[in-house]
Formats: sequence, structure tokens, C-alpha cells
Amino acid sequence: MFCGRYGVDSRAPWRLAPVAVGLVALSTLITSRAAAQERSAGAVAPPAAKVVPKELEKHGHVRVDDYYWLNRRDDPAVIAYLEAENAYTQSVMAHTEDLQAALFEEIKGRIKQTDLSVPYREGGSYYYSRTEDGQAYPIYARKKGSLESPEQVMLNVNELAEGHEFYVAAGRRVSPSGNLLAFAEDKVGRRLYTLRFLDLDTGDFLDEEIPGTSGGSAWAEDNRTIFYVKRDPGTLRAYQVYRHLLGTDPSKDELVYEEEDEEFSCYVWKTKSKRYVVISCSHTLADEHRFVEASQPDQEFRVFLPRERGHEHNIDHHGEHFYVRTNDGARNFRLMRTPVSQTGKASWEDVIGARDEVLVENFEIFRDHLVVIERSDGLRQIRIRSWSGDEEHYVDFGEPDYLTWMQDNREMDTQLLRFGYESMKTPESVYDYDMSTREKLLLKREEVLGGFDTEDYVTERLYAPARDGTRIPISLVYRKGAKRDGNNPLVLYGYGSYGASIDASFGSSRLSLLDRGFGYAIAHIRGGQELGRSWYEDGKLLFKKNTFTDFIDVAEYLIEEGYTSPDLLFARGGSAGGLLMGAIANLRPDLWKGVVAHVPFVDVVTTMLDESIPLTTFEYDEWGDPNEREYYDYILSYSPYDNIEAKDYPSMLVTTGLHDSQVQFWEPAKWVAKLRALKTDDNVLLLKTNMDAGHGGASGRYKRYEELALEYAFVLDQLGIAE
Repeated sequence: MFCGRYGVDSRAPWRLAPVAVGLVALSTLITSRAAAQERSAGAVAPPAAKVVPKELEKHGHVRVDDYYWLNRRDDPAVIAYLEAENAYTQSVMAHTEDLQAALFEEIKGRIKQTDLSVPYREGGSYYYSRTEDGQAYPIYARKKGSLESPEQVMLNVNELAEGHEFYVAAGRRVSPSGNLLAFAEDKVGRRLYTLRFLDLDTGDFLDEEIPGTSGGSAWAEDNRTIFYVKRDPGTLRAYQVYRHLLGTDPSKDELVYEEEDEEFSCYVWKTKSKRYVVISCSHTLADEHRFVEASQPDQEFRVFLPRERGHEHNIDHHGEHFYVRTNDGARNFRLMRTPVSQTGKASWEDVIGARDEVLVENFEIFRDHLVVIERSDGLRQIRIRSWSGDEEHYVDFGEPDYLTWMQDNREMDTQLLRFGYESMKTPESVYDYDMSTREKLLLKREEVLGGFDTEDYVTERLYAPARDGTRIPISLVYRKGAKRDGNNPLVLYGYGSYGASIDASFGSSRLSLLDRGFGYAIAHIRGGQELGRSWYEDGKLLFKKNTFTDFIDVAEYLIEEGYTSPDLLFARGGSAGGLLMGAIANLRPDLWKGVVAHVPFVDVVTTMLDESIPLTTFEYDEWGDPNEREYYDYILSYSPYDNIEAKDYPSMLVTTGLHDSQVQFWEPAKWVAKLRALKTDDNVLLLKTNMDAGHGGASGRYKRYEELALEYAFVLDQLGIAE
């Protein structure tokens, strides 16, 4: 699932402050007709009612929000409410505990518990991670010089996570000399990281720690200077770049750049050539980069190109040039280069030209070759060109629907390109590809235990006609032998936001559904970027509703073609895909047997009017600025929370995390509360809040297996499958 919803109290004088008209008794909020039948005795006593005076909005709307009180993260009454919802979910699902346990063992049993990633080379050492049976977190290690050298454990995350319900070790960066490790830890799930340093020669942690960072960092070549980014503790916007010298007091670190535009967020990184440290600041429609010689970290950063609204670009360095992937004069992007000494547009020259039918997604630089990731007809392709220009070719994958990506290409001086590959029936595979001889070597394929055979499954690439005549791609997998008679259950997944392309990927846990007769489909709806930039632009701002109707049209097509029926069809999505789930549940509740919405972004108007919520202003170019009447009215017309009606809804499982920084927990909590009050059916409605996690859910792999087991048990239970 792509974790896309970024999120950030409006200054508009006409805006209605959301109104709390009283804390409704918990027993009322958690009761629908179904709940009345199924809920165990012992309702939680409601907190004392609190009332906030009502206000009118200048646009003429009176928006009374009965459940606005749920946004108080530290209020004991709110915590009690969430815990009561969790208890209710547990009681409703109690009869599936054996099924959940079986599903957990199935999911775990297919995954090799003691395993090793494919090592990659950087700076004379080979780096990898490994897992051990019974341990929830990875171990990060390396071997110096060769793969036959003794292992050096850098971080055993299992040890670091002891005593913490949630723990993430992110942003691992080894210093140029190879003797220091910078990494960032998050013990809550709120994406506020503490930067720490480890002496790899002694195994000792350095005394200095830097809290409140974004998690990323970049070393200078002196092995002592490191750049990092701090977040605003309220909005969580990454906006201040600091320079730290090891051995000095972090509180005295020098601020080298501060981003004052609230619509921009920053990160710091190092070019593949290791020559430059770059500060990149981005929002939805613009980028700006600053760079400094990594060997001269005390110098001032130089602006690569002043920001322009609508100009998106990313850069890297090779030889005497910067290479620029840009949408300047190219809707689907093109690749340019410019001398290091002259970075203005007047000095740019074409490397890969613009094409209407091909999206340039990314590029990778090697000593002798340029590698470009392109997307054509919805599928990624790897294009390889020699710098001499003598030859060019595409890598052949041999399947009609797949996902490929470049992986761990840390060094430039090599003929080998490492890439990953998978399809909906082919497990994740890692290859080394000789760019000169075109020989492809499979280094590792994810081992799926329990007798898995890829030939037992069928994948298809379909196209559904949308109501406006657009063809919507679909990726589909099911077990061989299934008949197209409308009697097969099917899970339909969708996202459709931020230009994020959702490709045909493999999931071993999905076999628990496929082997029980399910199909699993991905709807490549507008709002993503599968079919180029226009595909994204036709599913955002004032065209956002295309995302929702595309998903509905895909579902209707799958039903018409006999792949499933409304009584057997489940919709699944998360984050901005959770917005999709809320919208399609309002628009066509009759089309779904059930809906699974993970961390759903469903309270769009209130959130986009609240600049104190992380990253709201960052996303005005995605959803529109509701301080403007046109966008306010349009967002209000589809916002799931604002469009709940007194009618029947499908069964629903909704999940969230108390510390979610991208979709605040109160959005799904409010949504479920309002659904309970208004829906007229007896279908199950469940809210599960992870009290120790954020947007990505649980941090340990076994807890993630448990979350999947609950979701699958919910789906199977709706069909009466209890074994």
C-alpha cells in the first residue's frame, strides 16, 4: 500500500471552525443495529459532554461536526473511546479467532523466517540485511572487502527495539571512510526521528543525539560533517537544514537553510558521484535544488535553478555535467544535461527527448552507461544507452504484466545493473544485468514456502471502459481453473492519487485468499501515473471524481465479465486510497459485499482547512485549496465524511494508528462514528486502532502478519468461511 496522504487550521476568516455539539455517549456511538445484536455487555461510560458555540461559514454553509471532539489525541475520553471500539471489534471478531490464528500461521509459514538480502557493494564493503526466526526486526550487517570476509553486525534492530511497542531504525548512512554509521530512530510512529551515530570500529554509540529530525542525512567527505533536516514539531514539515560537526554540541549546529514557504518540504542527499551534497525542496508542482561540494562542506550552497511554479525536476551528477529529469516543455518529462558551472536553462541540452506516449520516470548513471526507467502503456521499461551513443536497448521481461525497479546501484564504476522484478504470480526477484553483454543473472527469488508453484496461478491484463470512454487498465490474478461464472469472490484494490503508479506486484500473503478461490485485482485508475502525466492530471483537483467513478466502472466491468458478483466483491484501499474507499461506499454501496479501508483520508474538507495538520498546505495542488470557493464546493461534494447518508452500507473494516502523522487517527474514528449514527443496515462496521503505531501500521513483521490475518478473517467471515 502506498502511504500517500500527507496532511496540515486555515487562516481564511470566513471558515467555520468545526463544531463539537457534545460528546455523544460511547454506548450510542458504538451501537448500530448490528452492534446491538452482537456487542457484548458492559458499555463504556461516556465522558462529560462539552459544547463549542456554533459559527456560520461565509460561503453559506453551516457545518456542524458532532464528532470533532475526537481530535484530542491526549484526552483520556478519546483514548477510552478508541479502546472501546477496539474491544467491540475484538468481540465481534471473537468467533474468528481460530481462523485468524490459522491465517497467521499460513502467512508466516510461507515466508522464510531466517533469510538474507542480496548484498550490494559500496565503498569496498558488501552490505545486507538478514532476519532470524522468532525475531521481529532485521539485522543490518556488512562484510569488508569480499563476501568471504567475517560478518560485522552494524545494527541489530531487535536489541534496539527491546521495551518499545513501536520501533523503526531508518536513514542508515555510512560515512565515506566506512567507520561511522548515522541512523535515525522513531519509537512512536510519528516520523519525528532522533539522529544517532555509531562507531563501527568499536561498536560504541557516540554521545551526541539529535532529536526532531526527518530521518535523512548526508555525510560530507571529511568524515566529520553531516547535514540533516529538522521537522516543525507541530506540522511535521521538514524545513530546516543543519550542519553538524561530530564531537560538538548539536544545540549549536549551524542552520544552513530554512524553507519559509509552507507548501514546500525539504530533504538532503548526496549525488551518486559522491561529489555534491544537495538540499532539495519540493511540493506537488515544483522543485528547487541547492548544492555544495562534498569536499568543502563549509561553503555556501548554490541554487541549481530558481523554483518556478509548475516546474518539476530532479538532478544527479556525472563528470562535468548535472543530468536533469524535467517537465519543462515536456508533459511526460525528458532528460537534459548542463555543465556544472552553468546550470541555467540556457545551457541545457537534450539527452532523452520528450514523447507523448512515454513517461520518463527515473534515471541511473554509470561510468559507461545511462539507464532510464520509462513507462509505456502502463508498464515500466528499462532503457539502457551507452554514453558513446553506439548502442541502446530495452531489457526484455517476458510477461504481459509486471513490476520492475532499479535496486541498490550504489557505485558508478561497474557494467552491472541491479534491478528487481516481480509480477502478480512471480515472487520478488533480484537480477544483475550486464549492460554490455546483455546477460541477465538471477541472484535471488523470494522463496515461498508451502508448495507454492507459479504455474498454479493465472495473471491477466484487462481494460475496463469508463463512463467517459477512457480505457482503465486492470491487473488480475487468480488460481488456475477458476470459471468466469460470477461465483468467485474477488478483492479489488485501488489508490489513484499523487501520481503514484500501482503496479502488478506479488504478495505471498495474498495466497491465503487465492487458494480459497478469490481473485485479486488492481484498478489502475486515474490519479495515478500509469498512463503518463495526463492520467494523473485527469484524477486530481477538479477532476478528482474520475478516480472514484473509474474504480466503480472497473468493478462493474469485472462483474459483467463474470469474474465476480456484488455479493462476492470486496474493495480495499489505504490512505488516499482510503478516501477512494469512502467515496465509492457513498456512491455505490450496493456494489460491494465489504470494504476494507486502512488509515483512510476521509475528512477532506476539515483537514484541508487545518494548516496545523502535517502537510496540508503541501497538498493544495493535489486536492485544491478549500479557502477558495470553487475548490471548497468541489471537495465538499465528494468528501466521504461529509456525504454519509441514511442508507444501507456494506460491511466495513476500518483501521488507523493513534500516532499517524499523515492521516490523523480522528478521521477514520469520526467517519465510523457518523456511519454508526446514520447507516440503516445491519452490516458489520469495525474500527481497529493500533494504539502504538502510525501511518504504516505495526513496526515488527509478526504484528503485521496479525493485522493481515484480521483483515482476511473479516473478508472470509463475510462470506461465511470460518475454516
